[in-house]
Amino acid sequence: MLELRNAAKMVGGEYHIHATNLAFERGTLNVLLGPTLSGKTSLMRLMAGLDRPTSGSVHFDGVDVTGVPVQKRNVAMVYQQFINYPAFSVYENIASPMRIAGKDAATIDQEVRKAAELMRLTPYLDRTPLNLSGGQQQRTALARALVKNASLVLMDEPLANLDYKLREELRAELPKIFAQSGAIFVYATTEPSEALLLGGNTATLSEGRVTQFGSTISVYRNPFDLITAKTFADPPLNFIDVVKTGGSLQRQGADLLSVPSHLAGMADGPVTVAFHPHHLALSAQTPNAARLRARTQISEITGSESFVHLDYDGVRWVMLAHGIHDIDPDTEVEVFLDTRHLMAFDTDGRAIATGNQA
Repeated sequence: MLELRNAAKMVGGEYHIHATNLAFERGTLNVLLGPTLSGKTSLMRLMAGLDRPTSGSVHFDGVDVTGVPVQKRNVAMVYQQFINYPAFSVYENIASPMRIAGKDAATIDQEVRKAAELMRLTPYLDRTPLNLSGGQQQRTALARALVKNASLVLMDEPLANLDYKLREELRAELPKIFAQSGAIFVYATTEPSEALLLGGNTATLSEGRVTQFGSTISVYRNPFDLITAKTFADPPLNFIDVVKTGGSLQRQGADLLSVPSHLAGMADGPVTVAFHPHHLALSAQTPNAARLRARTQISEITGSESFVHLDYDGVRWVMLAHGIHDIDPDTEVEVFLDTRHLMAFDTDGRAIATGNQA
């Protein structure tokens, strides 16, 4: 088990990582999800031993390893910007950690070729990294991490430079590979969709703080606060400030929505309600969908889907609509909100209710 116990990191008098408590079990996949500069890489450096926490401690299998440098830990690391030995062939790059560990030649050859086949590198084993594409170089770095048989595998946006098809394949395969080894697998990403595809557990980060940690689907469906809900939303989460008054949600004194059943027990007063773009549609998906009118700002067509940016009473929303919808800007449209999925947050941003986030 890897544990961070009140681990914090300050640089120049400012916190890069606030006091953090996390525990990762062996054989688990753990995603660090957050926007750029949220602290993902800084947190991984503390886990690896590249940096020492300003306060708190890091433990591995019950042993305090806070001051132990990365060279003395069984850690494998892969970054978005691939790192390989330029003078070595692909074969020797992959083999290097096993040679350092003193493995015999037959074992090295077997493991190198197995990893190369998985990463689609078999035809390139005799090439040097400078004679590879960027994706091939990244796959070489991934293969080297795979054969190291490390206890802790840290991956910082490792698939960002790969083509779509291979990225999807590796997203499915990598967790299985490292889980079978019994390693602790930590994967940093800025993409909520990638966290959901990988599964496992997710820690959401914002400005150097871990806002929530738990099973990925649980964090997505039941965010503790508005910050976590926003972090785990792509396209961006839609929200609007309202006042609950009896059976209605009001805005500027006028009824906006009827209170859905899962929010019925909420006390009267100001709240922020939020929902994902795919819970807003151009046609009613359920009999109880709320009918609203908004103005379009721009439509983005991605092929089978369209992102329609809306202005509703001065608030910007995004609707994810199935099909191609090329709607002129400043067009008034009728939209339907599935209120079963509404999340509600108090004035401090803490979750009151999260609905059914399917």
